[in-house]
Amino acid sequence: MTAAVKLNLGSGGRPMAGWINLDLTERPETNIIADLTAPYGLPFADDSVDELALFHVIEHIPDTLALMQEISRIAKPDAQLQIRVPYGLSNTAWEDPTHVRPYFPNSFNYFQQPAYKTNDYGYRGDWKVEETVLRIPQRKLDGMTRSEMIEAVDTQWNFVKEMVVILRNVKPIRSRLHGTMTKAPVRIIPIP
Repeated sequence: MTAAVKLNLGSGGRPMAGWINLDLTERPETNIIADLTAPYGLPFADDSVDELALFHVIEHIPDTLALMQEISRIAKPDAQLQIRVPYGLSNTAWEDPTHVRPYFPNSFNYFQQPAYKTNDYGYRGDWKVEETVLRIPQRKLDGMTRSEMIEAVDTQWNFVKEMVVILRNVKPIRSRLHGTMTKAPVRIIPIP
């Protein structure tokens, strides 16, 4: 049995032990240097990666559909991809001039093939959204009901610290029929 191939995309200064750390910049802990903005630029065979991480990277990518399609190409069927991003209603999402777009829980539905039932942008990846986690400081949640939390998530600036999304690679890609779209539950996790 061969060991699982785990790929940390855009590892930067955050390498992960036991993973292949890929980044644009050469660093001592970088295993592979590659540009995530170059379409079909990842040096991996089709269906060769078991698990992927994209931590605070996707918000820097101008063409996210091209990247997600390329990641889908190299990912095995049912491979897990964990994405971490600043929440769209936060200073963190907007202050960095290298961020090209904010992300919200429903943003990740557009990496599913069924999202394109009426339009064809040439995207051929398919990721099922399994779970969305909103990491919120405990002090902000104290005394709030669930409905108040949900309202604050949707309306209050800097309420959510970080969003974590778990996706699964779907191969072969699903049809574009609306009924095949999945919407993941959103969980709130208190953080210190």
